[in-house]
Amino acid sequence: MSTRFNLTPLFRQSVGFDRFNDLFENVFQRDESSNTGYPPYNIEKSNEYDYVITMAVAGFKDEDLDISVKKDTLTVTGKIAEKGEENTQYLYRGIATRGFERHFRLADHVEVKSAKLEHGLLRIQLVRNIPKEELVKKISINN
Repeated sequence: MSTRFNLTPLFRQSVGFDRFNDLFENVFQRDESSNTGYPPYNIEKSNEYDYVITMAVAGFKDEDLDISVKKDTLTVTGKIAEKGEENTQYLYRGIATRGFERHFRLADHVEVKSAKLEHGLLRIQLVRNIPKEELVKKISINN
């Protein structure tokens, strides 16, 4: 009997923990079949300091979305106000408009830079601002 640990939920909702992710990625096999949830999203790493979370939020407007950060947690909430469409009869309704709340755990010094809603995609740009005193300091050797 083999024991498998599924750490996928930890990896997909954490931003900026790249060393931690790399450490465990080779040790445990990730189960991609558990990547379900609404709304779908991507987490991209542009370079060492920049990240982008892209969420597919078709049907939502700016005023329907709320983005907040508290300590190390980024929360994205969406709720479409009732429009009183009693007379509308849908033959097929494939665009989900249900409310949602997504949480992303941020690493130290990762901050939200901006957010933009365009063509049904919410793009949240994040940046890692490491204070100068915490950067690696090179010490020269005097002869």
